[in-house]
Parts: sequence; structure tokens; C-alpha cells
Amino acid sequence: MPSLETSLTLLALWGAVGYLLGSIPFGLLLTRALGLGNLREIGSGNIGATNVLRTGNKGAAAATLILDGAKGAAAVLLARSMAGEDAAQIAALMAFLGHCFPVWLGFKGGKGVATFLGLMLALAWPVGLLACATWFATAVISRISSLSALVAATWSTLWCLLVGQGQVFVLTLALALLIVWRHRENMARLKAGTEPRIGGSKA
Repeated sequence: MPSLETSLTLLALWGAVGYLLGSIPFGLLLTRALGLGNLREIGSGNIGATNVLRTGNKGAAAATLILDGAKGAAAVLLARSMAGEDAAQIAALMAFLGHCFPVWLGFKGGKGVATFLGLMLALAWPVGLLACATWFATAVISRISSLSALVAATWSTLWCLLVGQGQVFVLTLALALLIVWRHRENMARLKAGTEPRIGGSKA
């Protein structure tokens, strides 16, 4: 049986791996590679899929969405397969933080929604599927990306309890709170009725 020191070292290692995976700025890399301009100077300046959509390239936006989700899922699946469930949850948290606060970009990253959905699909797929469905349904009805993110994140905590995935409830709650905090400017615009719809000029 590994010692406490060894276990903590292993968790720290997978936390670092999760952070590095999460910090890959796919939106920024894709827009540069496709000659779509500097994403930091487009729309809100955010590195996520919603802002990539403002370049007019739907394919790049879709690719960003998939890759941002995949890096969260990859962090979880790698950690789980090699070190167990505790490492998977640590890797998930750090992948999310890596996306939101990437060292390569001065700790100014995205809002973490796609990464959250990806890692939830890997951690507890029933919760992940319900979170994705919640995001999609809210987006179809409201056409507001930030509102969809907020509803999906906050409802994910309820989904954990309803589908018997309580082992990820604390992590899901922590990530949901971080998503809410990352969207505080959006919430102010939602309250004022000035938040743009999907495809608008800001996010």
C-alpha cells in the first residue's frame, strides 16, 4: 500500500498533468492557424468557442468546442486509468483551472464551460449528458450562451443527486460556483437586459 507521501505526490502529479492539458488554448491556436486574426482582439477577447464563432468560421468554433471539452475528458480518463478516482477528480479540477487561468496567457483564459462539460462526461457520464442537454435546451430557447452555461452548470449539481452520482457532487458544486463567478459580468448584463445572443458582438 502506498504511503501518504507517495499518494499525495501522485495526486499532485496528476493535478499538474490536468492543468497542462486544460491550459492548451485551442481557440487561440485554431484562429491563428486558420488566419482568422487575433482572438484576443475579436468580440469579448475570450478564448472559448462562443468568441471563435464571432470570426464567422463555424467550423473553427465547433472544433474549439470539441477540443476544449476533449482536453477535460482526457485529463480525467488518463488520471483514472493510471491512478484511480481521486486522481481523476484532482485532474478534472486542475484541467478546469488550467483553461480559466492558463500560465501561457498571463492566467487570462476562458470561462471553462466546454471543458466543464467534457470532464463531467468523463467523470460521471449521466451527469455530463444531462448537463449537455440542459445547455442545449437553454441555448435553443434563449439563444444566449452565458445563460445556457449558467443553467447547465448550476443544474449539474442537482443532476448529481438525482441520478445517484453523489461521489462527484462536491467537485461539481465547486466547478459550478467557479463558472458562476467567471460569468459575473454576463450576469450583470443579463439583469440589465443587454446580454447579446449567440452570434452577437460580445460575450
